Amino acid sequence: MHIEIKTERLLLRPLCMNDIDTVHLYASDAELTRYMLYLPNSNVEESRRFIEAATSEWSKSAPEFFEFAVVSDGIHIGAVCLYLSENGTKGEIGWILNKEYHGKGYASEAAVAVLEYAKSIGVTEVCAHCDSRNRASENVMRRIGMKLESSDGIRFYKKSSESASELMYISRL
Repeated sequence: MHIEIKTERLLLRPLCMNDIDTVHLYASDAELTRYMLYLPNSNVEESRRFIEAATSEWSKSAPEFFEFAVVSDGIHIGAVCLYLSENGTKGEIGWILNKEYHGKGYASEAAVAVLEYAKSIGVTEVCAHCDSRNRASENVMRRIGMKLESSDGIRFYKKSSESASELMYISRL
């Protein structure tokens, strides 16, 4: 399956192995990924396995998740994902951008496009989670119209054995 979504400034397309260098650049950045559950990647092989899983999912006729590369002016700057529930009516969205592209509205623009795509395939509700200290992601959730559903979650970071409070936002499509 090959889906491309164009916004005013961005192209969202399937993440692929050609993106390995740019994926590893942001996925291995300890500062950038400090609030990400499964990151940072310790080596390029971890990034490669992630992309292999994403490309394998894109090859299915009915993917369970979509990992979109976020491309600006021909440059891969990050990713936005949509993971679907078993029956496909609910989803979870997430995003990551190379820190050089923060503060320009790209995450919000990409997330809105993926929410529109989710609605077009029958998803009626999408959630997003973030560490309560991650104000940037929380601000994206608010900007794209998501509403705070829960502020009493706990997230556990396997790589650091740290835990933190978690927020959950919901968008009903």
